[in-house]
Amino acid sequence: MNVSDHLRTQGLIHRYRDLLPEMPDEAITTIGEGATPLIEAPALSERIGARLFLKFEGLNPTASFKDRGMTVAMSRARAMGMRACVCASTGNTAASAAAYAARAKMECFVMVPVGKIALGKAVQVLAHGARIVQIEGNFDAALRLSKKAVEARDDLALVNSVNPDRIQGQKTAAFEVCEALGAAPDYLALPVGNAGNITAYWKGFTEWRDAGHVASTPTVLGFQAAGAAPLVAGHDIENPETVASAIRIGAPASKAGAMTAVEESDGAIEAVTDGEILEAQSLLASTEGVFCEPASAAGVAGLLKLAREGRAPSGTVVSVLTGHGLKDPDVILNRTKLPDPVEATFEAVSRVMEERIETSGREAT
Repeated sequence: MNVSDHLRTQGLIHRYRDLLPEMPDEAITTIGEGATPLIEAPALSERIGARLFLKFEGLNPTASFKDRGMTVAMSRARAMGMRACVCASTGNTAASAAAYAARAKMECFVMVPVGKIALGKAVQVLAHGARIVQIEGNFDAALRLSKKAVEARDDLALVNSVNPDRIQGQKTAAFEVCEALGAAPDYLALPVGNAGNITAYWKGFTEWRDAGHVASTPTVLGFQAAGAAPLVAGHDIENPETVASAIRIGAPASKAGAMTAVEESDGAIEAVTDGEILEAQSLLASTEGVFCEPASAAGVAGLLKLAREGRAPSGTVVSVLTGHGLKDPDVILNRTKLPDPVEATFEAVSRVMEERIETSGREAT
């Protein structure tokens, strides 16, 4: 195999070609996405009372799960001769679209609510050369405008999760979970914002089962932030607010798919507070060594809440961590600060270390 052939075989499209929409080889746009780790979480397993694994999607090329859908959506857009793409985003979709558009040599426009995109994600978009259009409105308004832009041009592709090619790519995470475990988990917990991911996971699990690879599918548990929980409230939220910016969405575009996943799996969608989300984010980092952005921690926050209420799931549970913590560094920086400097002497440094070790020892007992 020469270098060119080797590069073309990387990424999830090659691995799951038979289960994805058709596209010519020359249109495939990949940055080596997928194949993210499934990490066992012993400390959190003990707290929850089940065997917990973390599907860490923050290790995709742009540090979020969005890359799975974007490789398929962008490849299909190239195959159809599109010159540009557009998306509405609170950050992760924008970063992914910008990167894959750069790879595909396409223009990329991202519509974001003014002041509502996390710094780490905005930097990615700018670095990849996409055009940010800040609007004075929320995500739902940005999505409406993106759809209208696509209706006005025949060479512009919409790459939000309402694009079925995005769901096709994102479903491959469910394949990987089953391959890693050798079976489907008993439960799947994940954050819910625009609801494309919960839709995609259910599609993936059911297709993997129907293909004869596993005998069953998991019970799906979705968790929304309390200030942005339209599926829990039963109606759209006009002004959603939460520290978890990636799921700050008041009118989920993939609502129907999410409700199908819940109903068919005998699952549920519930809400967790910002405090519970930040606590889960902290526990993931401090006890498991896994740093995810706030929205990603919503699934674990929900599992911890269920455990406190005596409703924790049993058996094998997979919680999806949708993005890396470096995507939204301000959340951490706003809650902590660097310590004051000490003298550059061994004595001063030793005092700091001794105090820390003694404190840790007292906390452990």
